[in-house]
Amino acid sequence: MNQTIRQLLDTADLLLTDTGEPATPAATTVPAASAAATASRCRGAAFALRVALESAVADRLTAHRAPRAIREGTQRAAFLWLRGCAEAGTARRAKAVWSQLCLGCHYHQYEIGPTEDQVRVWRTEVAAIVALLAL
Repeated sequence: MNQTIRQLLDTADLLLTDTGEPATPAATTVPAASAAATASRCRGAAFALRVALESAVADRLTAHRAPRAIREGTQRAAFLWLRGCAEAGTARRAKAVWSQLCLGCHYHQYEIGPTEDQVRVWRTEVAAIVALLAL
């Protein structure tokens, strides 16, 4: 695993462990504001995890000499090409968790965003896939 991917995974861990609470409790803290901060941290962790997964896929494609158009093209093309560079199960898992991370990264006013539990599951899955792709 390269240093960039390790830093991205560590960033996601920091965002998940940060409580978002001020060092000194304020009497004016609103619970809705705390929920919004938690949702923002979870979305930020999802972004870091998505980039870590995309970097691992790019490293795998580069190692297998994928064409430049695939490496620099869309992520959908990269995940399609990954099927030829990794085991079928690993490629499917990578595409599935990438799709979920993409949904978690998008902001909509009418959606709350990913929960901490969802992001923790994604973190575990991304770490496993990155390890499999590094083999």
